[in-house]
Amino acid sequence: MMKRIEKIDIEDCDFSNPDHLTSAVELINCYIQDEMGGGAPLSPIQQLRFVDGLNEHPKKIVLLASVEGKCGGMIVAFENFSTFTARPMVNIHDVIVKKEFRGNGIGRKLMEALEFRAKELRCSRITLEVREDNQVAQQLYKSMGFDETEPPMRYWRKYL
Repeated sequence: MMKRIEKIDIEDCDFSNPDHLTSAVELINCYIQDEMGGGAPLSPIQQLRFVDGLNEHPKKIVLLASVEGKCGGMIVAFENFSTFTARPMVNIHDVIVKKEFRGNGIGRKLMEALEFRAKELRCSRITLEVREDNQVAQQLYKSMGFDETEPPMRYWRKYL
C-alpha cells in the first residue's frame, strides 16, 4: 500500500543551490530512464550542460516539488509568444514525478503552480505534448482542462 504524502512544497529551482541542481539532474535522469522516456541517463558532461543550459535560458520556468523534504518532482516549461493571440504563452516540456511518489497529486500541484505563473505572466495559453500511450498523464491533463487541439496537430521533429 502506498504511503499517503502529508506535505508537498513547490518552489522555483534555485540554480545557485547545489541541492536543487542535484534534484533536477536526478529527476531528469529518472524521467529519461522511465518506460515513457526509454533512454540512457545523462552523462556527467550532459548533466552540467543540462543545468547550465536551463540556468542560462532567459524564459525558463523550472519548478521543483519537495515531498516531505525529499526531491519528488519537477516541471520544466518555457515562456514563448503566440502570434495568434499576440500574447505570451507557456509550453510545458517535462512533467516529472518520481515513481515512488506517483498517485499523490504531485503532478497536479506542479501543473497548478505553473498555471498560476502563466496567469501572472498574462499568458493566453499553456501547451504541451504527451505520448499517445501515456494514459495516466493524459487523464491528469484532461482533468485540468487540457484537450487535443482542433484541428488535431502532429508533433514533428528534425534532428540536427
